Amino acid sequence: MCVAIPGRVIACHGRKASVDFSGTRVEADAGLVRIEEGDRVLVHAGCIIQKLKDEDADFMEEFAELVKDMEA
Repeated sequence: MCVAIPGRVIACHGRKASVDFSGTRVEADAGLVRIEEGDRVLVHAGCIIQKLKDEDADFMEEFAELVKDMEA
């Protein structure tokens, strides 16, 4: 199973974007979704697949932490 966590767009470069995941930065294809710096997004297989509302992204991050704690 694949689980996506929210990241924040820190820079846009044409069809590419730098996305920060709690200090880990990745380059992702931004051609599928219209995004701007500061947007919260989901990335799958190197592509930004969805832009999120802040409250939804916060909920997903809290849920991911809960699951991580349960697995420990």
